[in-house]
Amino acid sequence: MTVSQNYRANWESYWRETSDAHGEAIWDADPSLTAQPHSELFLPHADTTRTIVDLGCGNGTQTRYLATRFARAVGVDLSHAAIEHARRATTGAGVEFQQLDLTDSEAVRDLHGRIGDSHVYMRAVIHQSEPAARASVAAAVAEIIGTGGRAFVVELTSGSRDVLKRAAADPDGPPPKLRRVFHHNLKPADAPDEEIPELLREAGLEILATGDTTLPQTEYLADGTRIDLPARWFVLARG
Repeated sequence: MTVSQNYRANWESYWRETSDAHGEAIWDADPSLTAQPHSELFLPHADTTRTIVDLGCGNGTQTRYLATRFARAVGVDLSHAAIEHARRATTGAGVEFQQLDLTDSEAVRDLHGRIGDSHVYMRAVIHQSEPAARASVAAAVAEIIGTGGRAFVVELTSGSRDVLKRAAADPDGPPPKLRRVFHHNLKPADAPDEEIPELLREAGLEILATGDTTLPQTEYLADGTRIDLPARWFVLARG
């Protein structure tokens, strides 16, 4: 299946109305808080001479960091506006961006055919995907890594919903960046905890390592505490 028109439109409008300013998107954390520590967990399992594909790359902040750790980085996103953000912010070689619907199996196969077995970095994509599309997203991970690549996938857990509810319950309402997420009808932490590893296994992926973490956001609670969303990470290979 492919994503619904409403889902596509929600993401397109979100990124179209987001400025190029660093951290404007609530999840656009500095790589020192995200891709860098994730790389330290991933590198013992990954050959750095391979390409790494950042699935759901948004404006490319993490992709650009990954290009410093791997031979080449490719960022892909459903949203054309997100890819335009990423391209405007990127200079130099070793990184590229393209629009890609992860549920379009033919397009995913074409990408794999062009770049070969590659590593995957995917941060918080399955949890906010439409329920009927989640298996296709997991299958895209398996397709891209083939037999030689590895994947690092990190997804929000149900504990994130409690943190977001707390943020939304402030007397003044949700903080501005979170309010924009709700305004565009995006749905963070929407998948049950047990669904994520099940989807990964059903896609033919073997879990090599896993652990708990948080995904730091660029927004804060009313008391000044940074919003850090509980998450779980997985290192994966084709079974």
